Amino acid sequence: MKISKILIAQPGVASANPHYINLMKKYNVQIDFRPFFSLIPLTVREFRTQKINIPDYSAIVFTSKGTIDAFFKLCTELRIKVPDSQKYFCTSESLSYYLQKHIIYRKRKIFFGDGTFASVVKLAKADKHKNESILIASPDHIYPEWIQLFKEAKLNFAPAVVAKFVDNDLKDLKLEDYQIIAFYNALDVTSLKNNFPGFKQNGTKFVAFGAGIRKAMREAGLSYAIGGPTPEFPALADALDKLIKDPDFKQTNLPEDPVEKKAPAKKAKTETKVKAATAAKKKEEAEKPAAKAPAKKATAKAPAKKTATAKPAAKAPVKKTTVKAPAKKAAAPAKSTAKKTATKKAAKK
Repeated sequence: MKISKILIAQPGVASANPHYINLMKKYNVQIDFRPFFSLIPLTVREFRTQKINIPDYSAIVFTSKGTIDAFFKLCTELRIKVPDSQKYFCTSESLSYYLQKHIIYRKRKIFFGDGTFASVVKLAKADKHKNESILIASPDHIYPEWIQLFKEAKLNFAPAVVAKFVDNDLKDLKLEDYQIIAFYNALDVTSLKNNFPGFKQNGTKFVAFGAGIRKAMREAGLSYAIGGPTPEFPALADALDKLIKDPDFKQTNLPEDPVEKKAPAKKAKTETKVKAATAAKKKEEAEKPAAKAPAKKATAKAPAKKTATAKPAAKAPVKKTTVKAPAKKAAAPAKSTAKKTATKKAAKK
């Protein structure tokens, strides 16, 4: 099968990327870009149903350019003036620079992670931010693991949907004309199903970049020729280059299954529960000796009882009145001699 046309489910143009320009010149192929879905801001009426008061929050978390635009659009329509003291947490540095479109960039008020949501949570739970009230400005498909991370960090936060995803109309596309279709997001699969209910893969080669899209494709019964990113295919251009040269290529160095990734996390949770249980038992055992202390005092009182029984032995010398008896006898003779002398004197008179 000769590769002549490639479709990438993203906004953009191939002529703006030097990697795709090289592929088109090298292999004489056509590369088209077409987003399968769009992120649009909520209306004021839709946002108010969440009963979120934006001024109550001193920090905002952003995960995409679309949510940044939607948030500030809502602030304008709600006539909310965002204070200069407001803090912002972004998942990446490039995303933080995008804030300049709406605010004056202040390094002391803008913080960014390494591209993951976990890095944002790590920043937010720092001592200098732990007292902030945080609003997560998210699209309508906020991931539950984001909420879980904030709960585990014990942060004061609330999620707020500021934008929603809608499928783009793709009915003018002839998917059968493309030998390779590249997906990045699980919503690409949703849009594909909604726009082409009777779609059959047949000989179409899919390239799936990202754990979420790989999982979504398997659930939809679709197979992908190359899944990435991997050390062999760190970027989409690398995967396309390989498939153009060898359309029958079978990937052996498969990326990790997202389901398998969650398993260790569950094990880790059970391990932490076991550790917590053992720690609780150790505490109970540590407290048990303190409870037995009174019992030891009771055994210490036992010798005191023995001394009490030993008291009769101390009284024994007191009972020996035989010492006093001689004293009385001695007194008796003294009186008798006194009587004799008295009688003798009386006789002389």
